[in-house]
Amino acid sequence: MTLGDLVPSLRTSLKAKLEPGLWPAGARAGCDGEVTVGGVPLSELAAQHGTPSYVLDVHEVRRRCREYRRLLPGVEVAYAGKAFLCTAMARLVAEEGLSLDVCSAGEIAVAEAAGFPAERMLLHGNVKTAEDVKAALGAGVGRIVLDSVDEIGQLATLVRDRQDVLIRVAPEVDPGTHRAVTTGTADQKFGFGLADGTAANAVARVLERPELRLVGLHCHLGSQVGSVCGYERAVDRMVGLLARLSRQHGVTFEQLNIGGGHGIRYTEDDRELRLGSFAGRIPGAVRAACARHGVSEPRLTVEPGRAIVGPAAVALYRVAAVKRRPGGRTFVAVDGGMSDNPRPALYGARYAVRLLGRPLRAPDRPVTVVGRHCEAGDVLATDVGLPEDVHAGDLLAVPVAGAYQLSMASNYNMVGRPPVVAVADGESRLVVRRESEADLLRREVGTG
Repeated sequence: MTLGDLVPSLRTSLKAKLEPGLWPAGARAGCDGEVTVGGVPLSELAAQHGTPSYVLDVHEVRRRCREYRRLLPGVEVAYAGKAFLCTAMARLVAEEGLSLDVCSAGEIAVAEAAGFPAERMLLHGNVKTAEDVKAALGAGVGRIVLDSVDEIGQLATLVRDRQDVLIRVAPEVDPGTHRAVTTGTADQKFGFGLADGTAANAVARVLERPELRLVGLHCHLGSQVGSVCGYERAVDRMVGLLARLSRQHGVTFEQLNIGGGHGIRYTEDDRELRLGSFAGRIPGAVRAACARHGVSEPRLTVEPGRAIVGPAAVALYRVAAVKRRPGGRTFVAVDGGMSDNPRPALYGARYAVRLLGRPLRAPDRPVTVVGRHCEAGDVLATDVGLPEDVHAGDLLAVPVAGAYQLSMASNYNMVGRPPVVAVADGESRLVVRRESEADLLRREVGTG
């Protein structure tokens, strides 16, 4: 028995402290169980917009963009739109001076609708359909990152004006992340191999095409990388390749893009990539490697997505039912699930969960928070502490909900995707509305 169990008022006071590092910097918790983000009470937003809902702290996004630019002066920072993209988000990162990594005609369309400068866009992806490439060329996307030999010829036949391109290289560095999000090793679908010579061959092929202008090399280690060491190894290998190719072909590479994947904390036990350490070591590693190989230093590009938007958003759910299995687990079922957050099902991702909107006087007990969908794997959080009196109608908040949740959302069980509400300075604004049944039916083609 803890002191909080003996003195319920003390437990309420302790609950007024948010888990450190998991919430937007301006988030606050009160002894009444309320949590405010951007100066707006989350229970008010749930009442106004329903649940599930996603709340995006505008100032937290801006703060993180500015931190990257402040700590990495002279380095291009490109927001990875695949983490989360809507027109409001595109405008935010544009206003903060970032570039934008896009992967499809759809992401290009969103960026264009937001007025994002096309010259600051980079088109990525191991598969770029003809529609993707035509959309990029039509929009005037600044750079296209080539990922296969087939793309080289296909792009060259579609280009009207000379197009700047980079070659994506697999640097054969294992960053120690989940295998599903490891992308910098050999024998996987991304990029050209380093040791097998395919990267060097791709460079030679591009240089033979007058329609294409090779401006640099690109690599990406994976997602949720927690150590700077992997980036240092990748820099060493990429600069070595750059130097060999420069001497072989008599060309200068203007850019070196080392991707993103900067890890963040989803729970208090998680490890994050410390941006200060990254900024203090990686640009210097590039300079040292270039000096060692006797080549001019290219402009460095990094592509954070999750590290900018992940901790800036909170997901809200309403408890629909509580099942207490005698001698077994307690299941807290909510009105969302794997359709709006597939990460736990895909990667075994873990989250913190907080009950809000009422005083928290009962002691915490471990529960499993599950979703509404017809899958046993529809689990949002396992063995998280919630008050033992949690019941239907309670409101739950899941922090660090900004990245790879709505961007990977589906309509499983024909459930509409949640809205996104932006908050700042005590005001809220709906930036993505809830998807309705009418939206789902709009794609149907009648049979008679």
